[in-house]
Amino acid sequence: MAAHPALGILLLDTVFPRIPGDVGNILSYGYPVVLKTVRGATVQRVVYEADASLLDDFIRAARELEAQGASAITSSCGFLTVFQEAVAAAVSVPVFLSSLMQVPTVHAMTQKRVGIITAHSEKLTEVALSKAGISGRVPFVVGGMQHSAAFSDPILQNGSSLDKPAIEKDMVELAMAMREAHPDLGAFVFECHNLAPYARAVGTRTGLPVFDIITYADWVYRAVNQRTYPHPDETR
Repeated sequence: MAAHPALGILLLDTVFPRIPGDVGNILSYGYPVVLKTVRGATVQRVVYEADASLLDDFIRAARELEAQGASAITSSCGFLTVFQEAVAAAVSVPVFLSSLMQVPTVHAMTQKRVGIITAHSEKLTEVALSKAGISGRVPFVVGGMQHSAAFSDPILQNGSSLDKPAIEKDMVELAMAMREAHPDLGAFVFECHNLAPYARAVGTRTGLPVFDIITYADWVYRAVNQRTYPHPDETR
């Protein structure tokens, strides 16, 4: 059992490397996390097939994380918005399965179009977007990483090796192309929870704020585990 309080993370059943910055690497956080792999929840079944039969497995795993002391629960895949309502209703701690849930808030902050960078733009359905609260009132544009072999081979095809510089290069090129095509972009949101390692590079090159699953996790974790402030007398 991890030290309490901790953030619980539901992981897809994968073998690709989870480097620092990835949602499934404990070095990505400044607080305790508990990792739980949902066996059988492969990229194929979640991203490509949107397999609804996995819901019970995610609920079971979320309840196990709560029993282990998780004070909030997230996941390793932004496509899991389709399970958000059911999993959140099944436990008594906050659940935020997808980084996409940030999109309406980001638009409210910027009043500009949101650039969504996803693992696979052709598989990001209207259902997945609507379950994240992204309605017709939120202007957005989607860019997919599925055409990047550096990304697709390890992440979408579950390869055993990963070339971080190559993925970063393709990420920056995609983000720059999106910004050039849409001058009204106000920020980026990364749907894919494996993309946070490249957020700094994208933000630096585009000059725009970048919201990913790690920024989301930090926000939620602070909300459920409030910091202690010094007594006024101690600040004199």
